[in-house]
Amino acid sequence: MRIVKKILKFLAWFLGILLLLLLIFCVYVWKVSDVKPPAVQDRAVEALQRTQLDSTAYVLGNNWLRKSRYGLYEMYVSGGPFERGVINGKLSRELIVSQEIAFTHQIRKMIPSEGYLKFLKYVVGFMNRGLPEHVTDEYKLEIYGESLAASDSFKWIGSNYARQLNYHAAHDIGHALQNLMLVGCTSFGAWDTKTESGAMILGRNFDFWVGDEFAEHKIVSFVNPTTGHKFAYITWGGFVGVVSGMNDQGLTVTINAARSRIPFDAATPVSLVAREILQYAGNIKEAVAIAHKREMFVSESFLVGSAADHRSALIEKTPDTLAVYDPAADHIECTNHYQSDLLGAQKLNQEQMQGSASVYRYQRLQELLQQQYPLNPAKVAAILRDRKGLHDADIGNGNEKAVNQFIAHHSVIFMPDSLRMWVSTAPWQMGTYVCYDLRKVFAMQGLGTDHEVADTSLNIPPDPFLQTDEYARFLLFRKAKMNWMDKVKVGSGAFVSNNPEYYDAYRLEGDYQASLGNADRAVQYYKMALTKEIATVGERLAIEEKIRKINKAKAGK
Repeated sequence: MRIVKKILKFLAWFLGILLLLLLIFCVYVWKVSDVKPPAVQDRAVEALQRTQLDSTAYVLGNNWLRKSRYGLYEMYVSGGPFERGVINGKLSRELIVSQEIAFTHQIRKMIPSEGYLKFLKYVVGFMNRGLPEHVTDEYKLEIYGESLAASDSFKWIGSNYARQLNYHAAHDIGHALQNLMLVGCTSFGAWDTKTESGAMILGRNFDFWVGDEFAEHKIVSFVNPTTGHKFAYITWGGFVGVVSGMNDQGLTVTINAARSRIPFDAATPVSLVAREILQYAGNIKEAVAIAHKREMFVSESFLVGSAADHRSALIEKTPDTLAVYDPAADHIECTNHYQSDLLGAQKLNQEQMQGSASVYRYQRLQELLQQQYPLNPAKVAAILRDRKGLHDADIGNGNEKAVNQFIAHHSVIFMPDSLRMWVSTAPWQMGTYVCYDLRKVFAMQGLGTDHEVADTSLNIPPDPFLQTDEYARFLLFRKAKMNWMDKVKVGSGAFVSNNPEYYDAYRLEGDYQASLGNADRAVQYYKMALTKEIATVGERLAIEEKIRKINKAKAGK
Protein backbone atom coordinates (compact mmCIF):
# COMPACT_ATOMS: atom_id res chain seq x y z
CA MET A 1 0.00 0.00 0.00
CA ARG A 2 2.85 2.39 0.81
CA ILE A 3 4.44 1.62 -2.54
CA VAL A 4 1.16 2.45 -4.33
CA LYS A 5 0.90 5.76 -2.43
CA LYS A 6 4.50 6.64 -3.31
CA ILE A 7 3.86 5.83 -6.95
CA LEU A 8 0.68 7.96 -6.98
CA LYS A 9 2.49 10.80 -5.21
CA PHE A 10 5.31 10.60 -7.76
CA LEU A 11 2.82 10.63 -10.65
CA ALA A 12 1.01 13.62 -9.12
CA TRP A 13 4.26 15.56 -8.82
CA PHE A 14 5.29 14.50 -12.32
CA LEU A 15 1.97 15.58 -13.85
CA GLY A 16 2.03 18.81 -11.88
CA ILE A 17 5.53 19.68 -13.11
CA LEU A 18 4.55 18.66 -16.66
CA LEU A 19 1.49 20.91 -16.59
CA LEU A 20 3.54 23.77 -15.19
CA LEU A 21 6.14 23.38 -17.93
CA LEU A 22 3.37 23.23 -20.53
CA LEU A 23 1.83 26.41 -19.11
CA ILE A 24 5.22 28.18 -19.14
CA PHE A 25 5.76 27.05 -22.75
CA CYS A 26 2.31 28.31 -23.79
CA VAL A 27 2.94 31.68 -22.15
CA TYR A 28 6.34 31.84 -23.88
CA VAL A 29 4.81 31.02 -27.28
CA TRP A 30 2.10 33.63 -26.72
CA LYS A 31 4.68 36.28 -25.82
CA VAL A 32 7.03 35.56 -28.73
CA SER A 33 4.02 35.49 -31.08
CA ASP A 34 3.12 39.03 -30.04
CA VAL A 35 5.33 41.05 -32.40
CA LYS A 36 5.80 44.68 -31.40
CA PRO A 37 5.87 47.30 -34.17
CA PRO A 38 8.97 49.48 -34.63
CA ALA A 39 9.19 52.93 -33.07
CA VAL A 40 8.29 55.81 -35.41
CA GLN A 41 9.76 59.26 -34.89
CA ASP A 42 7.59 61.29 -37.26
CA ARG A 43 3.99 60.20 -37.85
CA ALA A 44 2.83 63.32 -39.73
CA VAL A 45 2.21 61.28 -42.91
CA GLU A 46 -0.70 59.51 -41.18
CA ALA A 47 -2.75 62.71 -41.41
CA LEU A 48 -2.57 62.76 -45.23
CA GLN A 49 -5.61 61.59 -47.18
CA ARG A 50 -5.92 60.29 -50.71
CA THR A 51 -8.01 62.13 -53.32
CA GLN A 52 -10.23 60.21 -55.73
CA LEU A 53 -9.78 61.11 -59.41
CA ASP A 54 -12.51 58.73 -60.56
CA SER A 55 -13.88 55.27 -59.72
CA THR A 56 -10.53 53.54 -60.40
CA ALA A 57 -7.87 56.13 -59.56
CA TYR A 58 -6.58 57.84 -56.41
CA VAL A 59 -3.77 60.32 -55.78
CA LEU A 60 -1.91 61.38 -52.66
CA GLY A 61 0.55 64.13 -53.47
CA ASN A 62 2.73 62.83 -56.30
CA ASN A 63 1.79 59.25 -55.39
CA TRP A 64 -1.04 57.43 -57.15
CA LEU A 65 -2.96 54.23 -57.71
CA ARG A 66 -5.05 53.39 -60.76
CA LYS A 67 -6.60 50.38 -62.47
CA SER A 68 -5.68 49.98 -66.12
CA ARG A 69 -8.11 48.91 -68.81
CA TYR A 70 -6.26 45.57 -68.86
CA GLY A 71 -7.19 44.80 -65.26
CA LEU A 72 -3.81 45.52 -63.68
CA TYR A 73 -3.51 47.92 -60.75
CA GLU A 74 -0.65 50.39 -61.11
CA MET A 75 0.80 52.22 -58.13
CA TYR A 76 3.53 54.82 -57.64
CA VAL A 77 4.91 55.39 -54.13
CA SER A 78 7.80 57.58 -52.96
CA GLY A 79 9.49 58.72 -49.76
CA GLY A 80 11.10 57.24 -46.65
CA PRO A 81 10.27 53.78 -45.25
CA PHE A 82 7.35 54.59 -42.94
CA GLU A 83 6.08 57.26 -45.33
CA ARG A 84 6.08 54.78 -48.24
CA GLY A 85 4.25 52.19 -46.17
CA VAL A 86 1.54 54.58 -44.99
CA ILE A 87 1.02 55.99 -48.49
CA ASN A 88 0.91 52.46 -49.91
CA GLY A 89 -1.75 51.57 -47.35
CA LYS A 90 -3.84 54.68 -47.91
CA LEU A 91 -3.82 54.25 -51.68
CA SER A 92 -4.42 50.50 -51.76
CA ARG A 93 -6.34 49.77 -48.55
CA GLU A 94 -9.20 47.99 -50.38
CA LEU A 95 -6.65 45.77 -52.13
CA ILE A 96 -4.89 44.99 -48.84
CA VAL A 97 -8.17 43.93 -47.25
CA SER A 98 -9.39 41.92 -50.26
CA GLN A 99 -6.03 40.17 -50.53
CA GLU A 100 -6.17 39.11 -46.88
CA ILE A 101 -9.74 37.91 -47.35
CA ALA A 102 -8.63 35.80 -50.34
CA PHE A 103 -5.64 34.39 -48.45
CA THR A 104 -7.53 33.53 -45.29
CA HIS A 105 -10.45 32.13 -47.29
CA GLN A 106 -8.11 29.64 -48.94
CA ILE A 107 -6.47 28.80 -45.61
CA ARG A 108 -9.92 28.14 -44.08
CA LYS A 109 -10.73 25.83 -46.99
CA MET A 110 -7.52 23.94 -46.39
CA ILE A 111 -7.92 23.93 -42.57
CA PRO A 112 -11.63 24.18 -41.66
CA SER A 113 -11.09 23.61 -37.91
CA GLU A 114 -11.25 26.87 -35.91
CA GLY A 115 -9.36 25.30 -33.02
CA TYR A 116 -6.57 24.07 -35.26
CA LEU A 117 -6.34 27.46 -36.96
CA LYS A 118 -5.84 29.14 -33.58
CA PHE A 119 -3.25 26.54 -32.68
CA LEU A 120 -1.41 27.15 -35.99
CA LYS A 121 -1.45 30.88 -35.26
CA TYR A 122 0.83 30.27 -32.27
CA VAL A 123 2.89 27.63 -34.06
CA VAL A 124 3.66 30.09 -36.88
CA GLY A 125 4.28 32.81 -34.29
CA PHE A 126 6.71 30.53 -32.48
CA MET A 127 8.50 29.57 -35.71
CA ASN A 128 8.74 33.25 -36.66
CA ARG A 129 9.76 34.39 -33.18
CA GLY A 130 13.11 35.60 -34.49
CA LEU A 131 11.72 37.15 -37.67
CA PRO A 132 11.95 40.83 -36.60
CA GLU A 133 15.67 40.38 -35.88
CA HIS A 134 16.25 39.35 -39.49
CA VAL A 135 14.24 42.11 -41.15
CA THR A 136 15.96 45.46 -41.63
CA ASP A 137 14.62 48.49 -39.79
CA GLU A 138 13.73 50.04 -43.14
CA TYR A 139 11.44 47.20 -44.16
CA LYS A 140 9.91 46.83 -40.70
CA LEU A 141 8.94 50.50 -40.84
CA GLU A 142 7.52 50.15 -44.35
CA ILE A 143 5.51 47.03 -43.43
CA TYR A 144 4.27 48.74 -40.26
CA GLY A 145 3.17 51.77 -42.28
CA GLU A 146 1.10 49.75 -44.74
CA SER A 147 -0.27 47.51 -41.95
CA LEU A 148 -2.13 50.55 -40.57
CA ALA A 149 -4.54 50.09 -43.49
CA ALA A 150 -5.18 46.42 -42.74
CA SER A 151 -8.55 45.26 -41.42
CA ASP A 152 -9.09 44.58 -37.72
CA SER A 153 -11.34 41.67 -38.72
CA PHE A 154 -8.36 39.34 -38.82
CA LYS A 155 -7.04 39.90 -35.32
CA TRP A 156 -7.79 36.23 -34.60
CA ILE A 157 -4.57 35.65 -36.57
CA GLY A 158 -2.59 38.41 -34.87
CA SER A 159 -2.18 42.17 -34.72
CA ASN A 160 -2.23 44.02 -38.04
CA TYR A 161 1.53 44.52 -37.98
CA ALA A 162 2.33 40.96 -36.86
CA ARG A 163 0.14 39.53 -39.62
CA GLN A 164 1.61 41.65 -42.39
CA LEU A 165 5.14 40.90 -41.23
CA ASN A 166 4.47 37.17 -41.05
CA TYR A 167 2.82 37.12 -44.47
CA HIS A 168 6.19 38.04 -45.92
CA ALA A 169 7.49 34.70 -44.61
CA ALA A 170 4.41 32.66 -45.57
CA HIS A 171 6.03 31.26 -48.70
CA ASP A 172 9.15 30.30 -46.78
CA ILE A 173 7.21 28.55 -43.98
CA GLY A 174 4.91 26.57 -46.27
CA HIS A 175 7.67 25.67 -48.70
CA ALA A 176 10.07 24.52 -45.99
CA LEU A 177 7.65 22.63 -43.74
CA GLN A 178 6.05 20.51 -46.42
CA ASN A 179 8.10 21.29 -49.51
CA LEU A 180 4.78 22.30 -51.04
CA MET A 181 6.61 23.98 -53.92
CA LEU A 182 3.88 26.62 -54.08
CA VAL A 183 6.50 28.58 -55.96
CA GLY A 184 7.59 26.17 -58.71
CA CYS A 185 8.69 28.73 -61.27
CA THR A 186 10.44 28.88 -64.62
CA SER A 187 12.84 31.67 -65.63
CA PHE A 188 15.47 32.28 -68.30
CA GLY A 189 17.58 34.94 -69.93
CA ALA A 190 19.42 35.52 -73.22
CA TRP A 191 21.66 38.15 -74.80
CA ASP A 192 24.12 38.78 -77.64
CA THR A 193 23.68 36.14 -80.38
CA LYS A 194 20.59 34.65 -78.71
CA THR A 195 18.41 37.77 -79.13
CA GLU A 196 17.30 39.64 -82.24
CA SER A 197 18.88 42.94 -81.18
CA GLY A 198 21.74 41.57 -79.06
CA ALA A 199 20.13 43.24 -76.04
CA MET A 200 19.42 41.22 -72.92
CA ILE A 201 15.95 39.74 -72.47
CA LEU A 202 14.57 37.71 -69.55
CA GLY A 203 11.30 35.88 -69.00
CA ARG A 204 9.69 34.27 -65.97
CA ASN A 205 6.52 32.54 -64.80
CA PHE A 206 5.71 33.01 -61.13
CA ASP A 207 3.78 29.78 -60.63
CA PHE A 208 2.26 30.51 -57.27
CA TRP A 209 -1.27 29.43 -56.39
CA VAL A 210 -3.15 30.06 -53.15
CA GLY A 211 -6.63 30.02 -54.66
CA ASP A 212 -7.90 31.89 -57.71
CA GLU A 213 -9.02 34.90 -55.67
CA PHE A 214 -5.44 35.57 -54.59
CA ALA A 215 -4.36 36.37 -58.16
CA GLU A 216 -7.30 38.60 -59.07
CA HIS A 217 -5.79 41.93 -57.98
CA LYS A 218 -2.20 42.15 -59.22
CA ILE A 219 -0.33 45.38 -58.64
CA VAL A 220 2.49 46.74 -60.83
CA SER A 221 4.24 48.89 -58.25
CA PHE A 222 6.72 51.68 -59.02
CA VAL A 223 8.79 52.76 -56.02
CA ASN A 224 10.94 55.88 -55.64
CA PRO A 225 12.67 55.46 -52.25
CA THR A 226 14.75 58.11 -50.50
CA THR A 227 17.67 55.66 -50.47
CA GLY A 228 18.71 53.18 -53.13
CA HIS A 229 17.48 52.81 -56.68
CA LYS A 230 14.05 53.37 -58.13
CA PHE A 231 12.43 50.07 -59.04
CA ALA A 232 9.28 48.35 -60.28
CA TYR A 233 7.89 44.99 -59.25
CA ILE A 234 4.76 42.86 -59.53
CA THR A 235 3.02 42.36 -56.21
CA TRP A 236 -0.32 42.24 -54.35
CA GLY A 237 -2.00 44.24 -51.60
CA GLY A 238 0.08 44.54 -48.42
CA PHE A 239 3.20 42.84 -49.81
CA VAL A 240 6.40 44.90 -50.09
CA GLY A 241 8.67 41.92 -50.75
CA VAL A 242 9.83 41.19 -54.31
CA VAL A 243 9.36 38.05 -56.38
CA SER A 244 9.81 39.67 -59.83
CA GLY A 245 11.19 43.14 -60.48
CA MET A 246 13.60 45.52 -62.25
CA ASN A 247 15.29 48.71 -61.08
CA ASP A 248 16.32 51.86 -62.92
CA GLN A 249 19.88 50.55 -63.29
CA GLY A 250 18.60 47.72 -65.49
CA LEU A 251 19.04 45.08 -62.79
CA THR A 252 16.35 42.40 -62.58
CA VAL A 253 15.68 39.78 -59.94
CA THR A 254 13.31 36.81 -59.86
CA ILE A 255 13.10 33.95 -57.36
CA ASN A 256 12.83 30.18 -57.92
CA ALA A 257 12.25 27.82 -54.99
CA ALA A 258 14.59 24.89 -54.32
CA ARG A 259 14.18 21.92 -51.99
CA SER A 260 14.74 22.86 -48.32
CA ARG A 261 15.19 21.33 -44.91
CA ILE A 262 12.63 21.89 -42.15
CA PRO A 263 13.59 25.16 -40.38
CA PHE A 264 13.90 25.49 -36.63
CA ASP A 265 14.01 29.27 -36.46
CA ALA A 266 13.15 32.26 -38.60
CA ALA A 267 15.53 34.17 -40.83
CA THR A 268 15.15 36.79 -43.56
CA PRO A 269 12.23 36.01 -45.89
CA VAL A 270 13.35 35.31 -49.45
CA SER A 271 11.16 38.10 -50.84
CA LEU A 272 12.85 40.69 -48.63
CA VAL A 273 16.31 39.54 -49.73
CA ALA A 274 15.14 39.97 -53.33
CA ARG A 275 13.70 43.39 -52.42
CA GLU A 276 17.01 44.52 -50.94
CA ILE A 277 18.86 43.37 -54.05
CA LEU A 278 16.47 45.26 -56.29
CA GLN A 279 16.64 48.44 -54.24
CA TYR A 280 20.36 48.53 -53.54
CA ALA A 281 22.23 46.54 -56.21
CA GLY A 282 23.36 47.97 -59.55
CA ASN A 283 25.21 44.90 -60.81
CA ILE A 284 25.67 41.18 -60.14
CA LYS A 285 28.58 41.66 -57.72
CA GLU A 286 26.50 43.96 -55.51
CA ALA A 287 23.55 41.56 -55.68
CA VAL A 288 25.75 38.66 -54.53
CA ALA A 289 27.12 40.75 -51.64
CA ILE A 290 23.58 41.51 -50.40
CA ALA A 291 22.47 37.88 -50.70
CA HIS A 292 25.62 36.75 -48.89
CA LYS A 293 25.04 38.92 -45.82
CA ARG A 294 21.42 37.82 -45.29
CA GLU A 295 20.61 34.57 -43.51
CA MET A 296 17.69 32.64 -45.01
CA PHE A 297 15.85 29.58 -43.68
CA VAL A 298 14.81 28.11 -47.03
CA SER A 299 16.73 27.35 -50.21
CA GLU A 300 16.21 29.58 -53.22
CA SER A 301 17.68 30.60 -56.56
CA PHE A 302 17.80 34.29 -57.52
CA LEU A 303 18.08 34.87 -61.27
CA VAL A 304 19.74 38.26 -61.60
CA GLY A 305 19.99 40.06 -64.92
CA SER A 306 22.29 43.06 -65.17
CA ALA A 307 22.44 45.69 -67.89
CA ALA A 308 25.71 46.96 -66.36
CA ASP A 309 27.31 43.50 -66.74
CA HIS A 310 25.39 42.61 -69.91
CA ARG A 311 24.77 39.09 -68.61
CA SER A 312 22.75 37.11 -66.10
CA ALA A 313 23.72 34.80 -63.26
CA LEU A 314 22.05 32.61 -60.67
CA ILE A 315 22.63 33.22 -56.98
CA GLU A 316 21.93 29.84 -55.39
CA LYS A 317 21.44 30.08 -51.65
CA THR A 318 20.70 27.63 -48.83
CA PRO A 319 20.45 28.46 -45.11
CA ASP A 320 24.21 27.89 -44.80
CA THR A 321 25.76 28.10 -48.28
CA LEU A 322 25.85 30.48 -51.24
CA ALA A 323 27.01 29.68 -54.76
CA VAL A 324 26.95 31.66 -57.99
CA TYR A 325 26.17 29.85 -61.21
CA ASP A 326 27.49 31.62 -64.30
CA PRO A 327 26.90 29.58 -67.49
CA ALA A 328 29.75 31.38 -69.32
CA ALA A 329 27.43 31.61 -72.33
CA ASP A 330 24.88 34.03 -73.78
CA HIS A 331 21.86 32.32 -72.22
CA ILE A 332 20.74 30.96 -68.85
CA GLU A 333 17.83 28.78 -67.68
CA CYS A 334 16.36 28.08 -64.24
CA THR A 335 13.57 25.88 -62.91
CA ASN A 336 13.63 24.47 -59.37
CA HIS A 337 16.97 22.78 -58.91
CA TYR A 338 20.53 24.03 -58.38
CA GLN A 339 23.09 23.99 -61.19
CA SER A 340 26.34 25.14 -59.60
CA ASP A 341 29.19 22.72 -58.87
CA LEU A 342 28.96 23.56 -55.17
CA LEU A 343 25.22 22.95 -54.66
CA GLY A 344 24.32 20.77 -57.63
CA ALA A 345 25.53 17.61 -55.86
CA GLN A 346 23.75 18.48 -52.60
CA LYS A 347 21.60 15.56 -51.39
CA LEU A 348 18.38 17.57 -51.19
CA ASN A 349 19.02 18.97 -54.67
CA GLN A 350 19.58 15.49 -56.09
CA GLU A 351 16.32 14.35 -54.50
CA GLN A 352 14.60 17.34 -56.05
CA MET A 353 16.02 16.55 -59.49
CA GLN A 354 15.05 12.88 -59.30
CA GLY A 355 11.60 13.24 -57.76
CA SER A 356 10.13 16.52 -59.07
CA ALA A 357 9.10 17.98 -62.41
CA SER A 358 12.02 20.41 -62.38
CA VAL A 359 14.49 18.60 -64.68
CA TYR A 360 11.82 17.69 -67.24
CA ARG A 361 10.59 21.31 -67.33
CA TYR A 362 14.21 22.51 -67.62
CA GLN A 363 14.76 20.24 -70.62
CA ARG A 364 11.53 21.42 -72.23
CA LEU A 365 12.58 25.04 -71.66
CA GLN A 366 15.91 24.40 -73.39
CA GLU A 367 14.09 22.74 -76.28
CA LEU A 368 11.77 25.73 -76.70
CA LEU A 369 14.64 28.20 -76.55
CA GLN A 370 16.50 26.36 -79.31
CA GLN A 371 13.37 26.55 -81.45
CA GLN A 372 12.88 30.28 -80.84
CA TYR A 373 16.40 31.78 -80.95
CA PRO A 374 17.05 34.64 -81.60
CA LEU A 375 14.57 35.90 -79.02
CA ASN A 376 12.30 38.92 -78.97
CA PRO A 377 9.50 39.75 -76.49
CA ALA A 378 6.80 37.97 -78.53
CA LYS A 379 8.89 34.80 -78.74
CA VAL A 380 9.57 34.91 -75.01
CA ALA A 381 5.83 35.18 -74.39
CA ALA A 382 5.25 32.14 -76.61
CA ILE A 383 7.74 30.14 -74.52
CA LEU A 384 6.17 31.24 -71.24
CA ARG A 385 2.75 30.20 -72.56
CA ASP A 386 3.83 26.77 -73.83
CA ARG A 387 1.55 23.92 -72.65
CA LYS A 388 3.33 20.92 -74.16
CA GLY A 389 5.86 18.37 -72.98
CA LEU A 390 9.17 17.29 -74.48
CA HIS A 391 9.15 17.02 -78.27
CA ASP A 392 5.77 18.83 -78.27
CA ALA A 393 4.07 15.87 -76.62
CA ASP A 394 0.51 16.38 -75.38
CA ILE A 395 0.82 15.88 -71.62
CA GLY A 396 -2.51 17.44 -70.73
CA ASN A 397 -3.28 21.02 -69.79
CA GLY A 398 -2.14 21.96 -66.29
CA ASN A 399 0.72 19.48 -66.05
CA GLU A 400 3.54 20.63 -63.74
CA LYS A 401 6.05 19.41 -66.32
CA ALA A 402 4.94 22.11 -68.76
CA VAL A 403 6.38 25.63 -68.72
CA ASN A 404 2.79 26.89 -68.53
CA GLN A 405 1.06 25.05 -65.68
CA PHE A 406 -2.03 27.30 -65.67
CA ILE A 407 -1.39 28.41 -62.09
CA ALA A 408 0.80 31.50 -62.65
CA HIS A 409 0.11 34.46 -60.40
CA HIS A 410 1.93 36.49 -63.02
CA SER A 411 4.37 36.23 -65.88
CA VAL A 412 6.84 38.94 -66.83
CA ILE A 413 9.34 39.79 -69.56
CA PHE A 414 12.26 42.18 -68.93
CA MET A 415 14.50 44.09 -71.33
CA PRO A 416 17.00 45.70 -68.91
CA ASP A 417 18.89 47.74 -71.53
CA SER A 418 15.76 49.70 -72.51
CA LEU A 419 14.16 49.49 -69.01
CA ARG A 420 11.03 47.94 -70.46
CA MET A 421 8.98 45.18 -68.89
CA TRP A 422 5.89 43.31 -70.03
CA VAL A 423 3.44 42.08 -67.36
CA SER A 424 0.86 39.38 -68.10
CA THR A 425 -2.87 39.82 -67.62
CA ALA A 426 -5.55 37.25 -66.81
CA PRO A 427 -6.12 34.46 -67.38
CA TRP A 428 -2.71 33.41 -66.05
CA GLN A 429 -0.08 34.35 -68.68
CA MET A 430 -2.52 33.91 -71.57
CA GLY A 431 -3.95 37.43 -71.64
CA THR A 432 -2.28 40.58 -73.01
CA TYR A 433 1.29 41.28 -71.88
CA VAL A 434 1.23 44.99 -71.02
CA CYS A 435 4.44 46.95 -71.68
CA TYR A 436 5.83 49.47 -69.18
CA ASP A 437 8.74 51.80 -69.86
CA LEU A 438 10.32 52.55 -66.46
CA ARG A 439 11.97 55.72 -67.74
CA LYS A 440 8.61 57.21 -68.73
CA VAL A 441 6.80 56.17 -65.56
CA PHE A 442 9.49 57.52 -63.25
CA ALA A 443 9.59 60.77 -65.23
CA MET A 444 5.93 61.43 -64.42
CA GLN A 445 5.23 64.22 -61.95
CA GLY A 446 2.17 62.75 -60.29
CA LEU A 447 -1.07 61.67 -61.99
CA GLY A 448 -3.04 64.73 -63.01
CA THR A 449 -5.65 62.74 -64.95
CA ASP A 450 -6.54 59.06 -64.99
CA HIS A 451 -4.79 57.84 -68.13
CA GLU A 452 -2.92 54.74 -69.28
CA VAL A 453 0.71 54.82 -68.16
CA ALA A 454 1.73 51.70 -70.10
CA ASP A 455 3.34 51.84 -73.53
CA THR A 456 0.39 50.01 -75.09
CA SER A 457 1.78 50.17 -78.64
CA LEU A 458 4.29 47.51 -77.59
CA ASN A 459 1.77 45.19 -75.91
CA ILE A 460 1.82 41.49 -76.80
CA PRO A 461 -1.69 40.25 -77.72
CA PRO A 462 -3.52 37.42 -75.92
CA ASP A 463 -2.82 33.81 -76.81
CA PRO A 464 -5.20 32.53 -79.57
CA PHE A 465 -5.58 29.32 -77.52
CA LEU A 466 -8.13 31.22 -75.41
CA GLN A 467 -10.58 31.06 -78.33
CA THR A 468 -10.39 27.29 -78.78
CA ASP A 469 -12.73 24.49 -77.74
CA GLU A 470 -9.79 22.84 -75.99
CA TYR A 471 -9.44 25.81 -73.66
CA ALA A 472 -13.18 25.83 -72.96
CA ARG A 473 -12.99 22.14 -72.03
CA PHE A 474 -9.97 22.78 -69.81
CA LEU A 475 -12.01 25.35 -67.88
CA LEU A 476 -14.74 22.71 -67.41
CA PHE A 477 -12.13 20.25 -66.14
CA ARG A 478 -10.70 22.82 -63.78
CA LYS A 479 -14.13 23.77 -62.46
CA ALA A 480 -14.87 20.10 -61.76
CA LYS A 481 -11.52 19.73 -60.00
CA MET A 482 -12.12 22.79 -57.82
CA ASN A 483 -15.60 21.51 -56.96
CA TRP A 484 -14.20 18.11 -56.05
CA MET A 485 -11.57 19.70 -53.82
CA ASP A 486 -14.34 21.73 -52.14
CA LYS A 487 -16.46 18.59 -51.69
CA VAL A 488 -19.07 19.83 -54.15
CA LYS A 489 -20.82 17.14 -56.18
CA VAL A 490 -19.41 16.47 -59.67
CA GLY A 491 -20.68 14.19 -62.43
CA SER A 492 -19.03 11.05 -63.78
CA GLY A 493 -16.64 11.75 -66.66
CA ALA A 494 -16.25 15.45 -65.84
CA PHE A 495 -12.50 15.05 -65.51
CA VAL A 496 -11.28 12.71 -68.25
CA SER A 497 -13.58 13.89 -71.05
CA ASN A 498 -12.35 17.47 -70.70
CA ASN A 499 -8.59 16.83 -70.32
CA PRO A 500 -7.94 13.34 -71.74
CA GLU A 501 -4.13 13.45 -71.86
CA TYR A 502 -3.64 14.71 -68.29
CA TYR A 503 -2.74 12.00 -65.79
CA ASP A 504 -4.45 13.85 -62.96
CA ALA A 505 -7.78 13.70 -64.76
CA TYR A 506 -7.64 9.89 -64.42
CA ARG A 507 -6.47 10.11 -60.83
CA LEU A 508 -9.41 12.38 -60.01
CA GLU A 509 -11.86 10.13 -61.85
CA GLY A 510 -10.44 7.18 -59.90
CA ASP A 511 -10.97 9.03 -56.63
CA TYR A 512 -14.51 9.88 -57.69
CA GLN A 513 -15.35 6.25 -58.52
CA ALA A 514 -13.74 5.07 -55.28
CA SER A 515 -15.97 7.49 -53.34
CA LEU A 516 -19.00 5.80 -54.95
CA GLY A 517 -17.74 2.35 -53.97
CA ASN A 518 -16.85 1.42 -57.57
CA ALA A 519 -13.51 -0.17 -56.71
CA ASP A 520 -12.91 -1.90 -60.05
CA ARG A 521 -13.61 1.24 -62.07
CA ALA A 522 -11.40 3.28 -59.74
CA VAL A 523 -8.50 0.87 -60.33
CA GLN A 524 -9.04 1.11 -64.11
CA TYR A 525 -8.73 4.89 -63.98
CA TYR A 526 -5.69 4.76 -61.68
CA LYS A 527 -3.97 2.37 -64.09
CA MET A 528 -4.76 4.69 -66.99
CA ALA A 529 -3.21 7.56 -65.01
CA LEU A 530 0.00 5.53 -64.76
CA THR A 531 0.23 5.39 -68.57
CA LYS A 532 0.29 9.20 -68.84
CA GLU A 533 3.11 11.68 -68.17
CA ILE A 534 3.00 11.98 -64.37
CA ALA A 535 4.57 15.13 -62.95
CA THR A 536 6.42 13.75 -59.91
CA VAL A 537 7.63 10.48 -58.44
CA GLY A 538 5.59 11.17 -55.31
CA GLU A 539 2.37 11.42 -57.31
CA ARG A 540 3.12 8.17 -59.15
CA LEU A 541 3.76 6.40 -55.84
CA ALA A 542 0.53 7.82 -54.38
CA ILE A 543 -1.52 6.44 -57.30
CA GLU A 544 0.18 3.05 -57.02
CA GLU A 545 -0.63 3.03 -53.30
CA LYS A 546 -4.31 3.68 -54.05
CA ILE A 547 -4.34 0.62 -56.30
CA ARG A 548 -2.61 -1.50 -53.64
CA LYS A 549 -5.11 -0.47 -50.97
CA ILE A 550 -8.10 -1.33 -53.14
CA ASN A 551 -6.64 -4.69 -54.14
CA LYS A 552 -5.78 -5.47 -50.52
CA ALA A 553 -9.32 -4.63 -49.41
CA LYS A 554 -10.79 -6.86 -52.14
CA ALA A 555 -8.47 -9.72 -51.18
CA GLY A 556 -9.51 -9.42 -47.54
CA LYS A 557 -13.21 -9.93 -48.28
